Amino acid sequence: MLTVLSPAKSLNLEPQKQTSKFSTPEFLDEAETLVKKLRRMSKKSLRELMGISEDLAELNHERFNQWARPFSTENAKQAALMFNGDVYQGLQPEQFKARDLAFAQDHLRILSGLYGVLRPLDLMQAYRLEMGTSLTTRSGNSLYDFWGDKITDSLNRELESHKQPELVNLASNEYFKSVKPKLLAGSVITPVFKEIKDGKSRTIALFAKQARGRMAAWIIQNRIDQPDQLSDFNLDGYEFQADESTSAKLTFSRPQPPPVGKK
Repeated sequence: MLTVLSPAKSLNLEPQKQTSKFSTPEFLDEAETLVKKLRRMSKKSLRELMGISEDLAELNHERFNQWARPFSTENAKQAALMFNGDVYQGLQPEQFKARDLAFAQDHLRILSGLYGVLRPLDLMQAYRLEMGTSLTTRSGNSLYDFWGDKITDSLNRELESHKQPELVNLASNEYFKSVKPKLLAGSVITPVFKEIKDGKSRTIALFAKQARGRMAAWIIQNRIDQPDQLSDFNLDGYEFQADESTSAKLTFSRPQPPPVGKK
């Protein structure tokens, strides 16, 4: 059983002492192709392409120009320890022990607009390039066109080595669109997280992102490798809702927490 997550826009660039182990991304050649195209763009063009501020455009223009191979622990950092958004606040990889990181390396993949697919210990250099970016390449007018079947093929190679060829989709819609479920060697299971307030349930983006990270951490730390174990997830007040679930969609809900600072 393999789990996929989205990356994050915010990054933790501080050096880490948690592990000396690292691996190399599978699609570095493809990433370099994208970087070469992006570094030819002006700051203004980057700002318009990504819909970001002038400061962020300048920062990422600099990052693309500094991007260089070969990767090492001197100029790059393990992906799971660099991403720092809501999902990763739920994942809390900085708390993983060595055996947790080893399990994650075999059972968790991070989808990326620049790198395609990343293992948790794959070294990466800082970047910002969301999968939904309409970047024109020889393959088409979007990153979905650029990656084509490559991400799906990579996941299939991983699934072939698993006794249970299910893919647990804890990624956002934007990123999972880079995967082609009909071409996957296994079935897809998508957990959904809902908040209940005034008798109504709904998905709230912030809570859903954190919950995806929490479930991924729970899978890793409890060595979950059977699909029927997923319904046991019960962290942060979430409970499995069998009557709202199917074999392809697992629904979890909880009473909506009060706003921060209120009880």
